[in-house]
This record gives sequence, structure tokens and C-alpha cells, in this order.
Amino acid sequence: MKRIAKFEKVSCNRFIEDWIETFHLDKGNYDEIKHIYDRIKLPKRATKGSAGYDFFSPVTFTLKPGETIKIPTGIRVRIDEGWVLKCYPRSGLGFKYRLQLNNTVGIIDSDYYGSDNEGHIFCKLTNDSNEGKTVTIEEGTGFMQGIFVEYGITVDDEVYEIRNGGFGSTT
Repeated sequence: MKRIAKFEKVSCNRFIEDWIETFHLDKGNYDEIKHIYDRIKLPKRATKGSAGYDFFSPVTFTLKPGETIKIPTGIRVRIDEGWVLKCYPRSGLGFKYRLQLNNTVGIIDSDYYGSDNEGHIFCKLTNDSNEGKTVTIEEGTGFMQGIFVEYGITVDDEVYEIRNGGFGSTT
């Protein structure tokens, strides 16, 4: 196997800032958010044969059918050039609850790591159940998986732009 990436936590300040902005909290929640940050687990594979790295929920949350949550994971990843991290919901959650990523597949490019936001990976999930199922994800439970994929470029590609940011930063 090629070893092409390394998961890290974003800085505590970055996480706290993003958590406050995402959940519209005031800065008085610092200690509570710092406690969440301290418990974040880096993504890992469940078995030797697993392709996907499980991302673990930093808090317990419940989604009724049709509800959505945006989760600052506290995670960033350094990826060798020529590789990308593709993020999907955990298979069982998609199968049982139709839990879906709002962008269907999250794409984490290698140059995202150096962005102003430290390459902080977010996940926006929707419970798209058409069977009326409510899903609860406990803190520390895998909810998303990331798979590293090698990619190529065209022979006449001459892109020299440098990324700074996440969604919409490249267009």
C-alpha cells in the first residue's frame, strides 16, 4: 500500500471559531467547545482490508427525517499531490436511514490543507429517510468515511492557480 496522507486535528482556535459560527453560539461556550475538541478522534480504518477511513462524530446528534446538520469535524488531512480524499456516509447509515452527504460526495483536494481555514473538513448530512426513521449518532461513532483515490490530469493542463478556502474557492 502507498502511504500518501496524514490526518491531523485543526488548531483548537480554528475548531472553536468554526464551531461557534456553525452553531451560532456566543464565545462564552469556549470551555464546552474546548472539551469537544479534546475528545476528537482522528479518522482510522476499522480493519486491515478496509478502504475507508471512518470519521467519528465529535458530539451526539439526532436527525429526524428531512433534518440536516453541518458538522465541523476538527480534522484536516495532508495529502500527496496527485491524490484526493473522497468522503461518503458510512455504508450502513446510508442503507438503514438514507443518511446522505448534501454534496453527495465530499472532495478534499491536496491543496485544501494549506487554506486559511487550515483545511478544516466539514460534513453536511441529511436524514433522507422515506420510511420515517430517526437516526441518532453517538459521540465517537463513525458517521462518514473517506477513501483516498489517485487521479490524473490531461496532457495539456496548465493550471497554476493556488487555492485559498473551501466551497466555491476555485471558481
